[in-house]
Amino acid sequence: MPVVTDPYKPGTPCWVDLMASDQQAALDFYRDLFGWQGEVGPAEFGGYAVCMLNGRPVAGIMARMAPEGQPEPPVAWTTYLASDDADAARAAIAAAGGTVLYDPMDVGTIGRMLVAADPTGAVFGVWQAMDFIGAGVVNEPGALVWNELNTADTDAAGGFYQPALGLRPATIQGMDGYFSLNVGDRTVGGMQALPGYLAPGTPSHWMTYFSVDSTDSTVDALVKAGGSVIQPAFDMQSGRMAVVQDPQGALFAVIESPEAQMPDSP
Repeated sequence: MPVVTDPYKPGTPCWVDLMASDQQAALDFYRDLFGWQGEVGPAEFGGYAVCMLNGRPVAGIMARMAPEGQPEPPVAWTTYLASDDADAARAAIAAAGGTVLYDPMDVGTIGRMLVAADPTGAVFGVWQAMDFIGAGVVNEPGALVWNELNTADTDAAGGFYQPALGLRPATIQGMDGYFSLNVGDRTVGGMQALPGYLAPGTPSHWMTYFSVDSTDSTVDALVKAGGSVIQPAFDMQSGRMAVVQDPQGALFAVIESPEAQMPDSP
């Protein structure tokens, strides 16, 4: 099993969580789909649930809450990028043209975080690890395997993430219009223009990919559980994938792949 025990290098996707309209229903859905184990957490942390796969943290699920006087945030998966210093990241994000949505805050003793949007509107989190590094298992069926920025402007996004968080975009031979996102000499994610299969008006966003044993059977199970298919299963260079929504509308992808993977060590 690809177990992670050391902190992720700054800029690397290190955690994902879901903001759901019905937290318990989401916990039940992903338990049945991916085998996660999770329950509503302590009130002092807003009931945040850390879901486990084979005894290791794999993703978070929380109930969406609107700040006073603000509309409720959308039901969506959020990608968190690792940082050694969330406060320094806040300054770099602002200087590079991003928008800080939630200022750096401590989460008990487990870490420090912020939430921001890049210049094209894609929302992401920043995680400064203390007691909690993020995903403790990756690249395993049911676990995080890839994080991809779908953006309305690849030039603007690419020009933002390198000075803000150290993510360097690069072209990929044979994949016209698709970019790798790199920390040092290591690929940690991808970037592309908003794909045509998404509904018109879909905002820029980070897409979460989960590894599965079988894309087709996972999609069948998802549909039976009330989810919907945005892009039916298809074969691509990295494997067989599909883009789907859970019953509450959160967009994500599943991939059956021997190649696509996120870093499992720093």
